Amino acid sequence: MHRLIAIIFMLAATTAAQASATQDLQRFFNKVQRYSAQFDQVVLDEAMNPIQESSGNLWIERPGKFRWDYAVPYEQHIVGDGKEIWVYDVELRQVAVRRMQGALGATPALLLAGRGSLEAPFEIKDIGRQGSLDWVRLTPRQNDDGFQDIRIGFEGGKIRTLEMVDAFGQITRVTLRGAAENGRIAADKFRFAPPPGVDVIRE
Repeated sequence: MHRLIAIIFMLAATTAAQASATQDLQRFFNKVQRYSAQFDQVVLDEAMNPIQESSGNLWIERPGKFRWDYAVPYEQHIVGDGKEIWVYDVELRQVAVRRMQGALGATPALLLAGRGSLEAPFEIKDIGRQGSLDWVRLTPRQNDDGFQDIRIGFEGGKIRTLEMVDAFGQITRVTLRGAAENGRIAADKFRFAPPPGVDVIRE
């Protein structure tokens, strides 16, 4: 009897944690219009060995505006102005630009800066608590964007970690810190003009 009661409480706790993770995801997607944070990013191979590390700052404003500034180890700026996505590699002095329409697809950029329905592009499944984080997995319904699945870890209702698994089994893990929700962000943060003398490649 005592064992049965313990099992019931364990199931109830698991269900509550899973519901919380899904609710946190929906709250972020529907209620957070502006977001900024510092980030640390690491790419892990199939054996979970780090093969690339970077860090920087990000800013987001729905719908469709975002900026990722990589400072370490190489300076790079990725800017979505609502119409186009600009990728500026400072060392190469090269800018790649493409139209945003249809480019977000079932990607982390859609989660962070998109608007609309998450259920249409993703199958959403709670995967429980690991350590201090409540996790939810999003699997693209059409596997044509390079990601097999995306996992998001919440701590205290706020996004703390994103993990993206690509078709080769590599994991890109982004850890967020110093986050601010719905704070003021200057409009020029989402504008980009190619510096003089750089190559501009339109895809």
